[in-house]
Amino acid sequence: MSAYGENNYSTSGYGANGGDNAGGFFGGSQGGSQSGGKGFGEETLRPVTIKQIIDANQAYPDGPFRIDDLDVTQVTFVGMVRNASEQTTNITYQIDDGTGIIEVKQWLDADKENKPSHELMEYVRVYGRLKSFNNKRHVGAHAVRACTDYNEVSYHLLEATYVHLSFTKGAPGGNGMTNGDGNAGDDDSMFVDGGNDQKGTDANGEIASKLRMCSQKAQRFFQYLNTSDHGAEGIHIHDIASATKMSIADAQAAADELIGPGMIFTTTDDDTYAVLDY
Repeated sequence: MSAYGENNYSTSGYGANGGDNAGGFFGGSQGGSQSGGKGFGEETLRPVTIKQIIDANQAYPDGPFRIDDLDVTQVTFVGMVRNASEQTTNITYQIDDGTGIIEVKQWLDADKENKPSHELMEYVRVYGRLKSFNNKRHVGAHAVRACTDYNEVSYHLLEATYVHLSFTKGAPGGNGMTNGDGNAGDDDSMFVDGGNDQKGTDANGEIASKLRMCSQKAQRFFQYLNTSDHGAEGIHIHDIASATKMSIADAQAAADELIGPGMIFTTTDDDTYAVLDY
């Protein structure tokens, strides 16, 4: 179990058992010089979005990274492999989770015959440590494993959101808390740049850009979801197909097209959808 900061938010091991060097950040202390004498409380694992990694503060070179005004070392996130470059000693991935793109470097074990490899456009979960070299931020991966269930993508975003809100707004049922500058944190600061309260594509140029690359049916599907008052439960695909004047097959194809880049997700069942609230 790992705990996040003052709210003592706990989570399980994220299914990392058995991954390459995955156990390195679970249990008591870190081995070798990497631990630097830090206690378990300073070596916790936190679910994040890539934008949070990119925006993490670092007061001085080689200093700790801070997200929501808290030190962060070990992180986990889910994203799509956009590029992979294999060298003799390491594999460098470009991972995209819809909020940003980060370089992930995984060092290879020369004693192992089977080298880890992941296909382009494959969703993976990364476990690693934030690093910076020549003013370029990246993640040194302990493990990179394939996501065998797409629900893990939605689950991770929900969990990362929960942890972010716990630190910036306070734990559920609490009196609330604020971040380091004394103001409640931006709910969307972990996904897109703040400053625009409009909903959906109007609030996110990146989403609008992704939407332009989708088919007209997918765009119609997304716009209906985005403008409907569906609440947290979402809308069933039969209702979406009827409202958008599409067949069930066309609506399902549109949903699959939008799920890929993380624009929508399933809610109460595999046929009920909602827009990810950026």
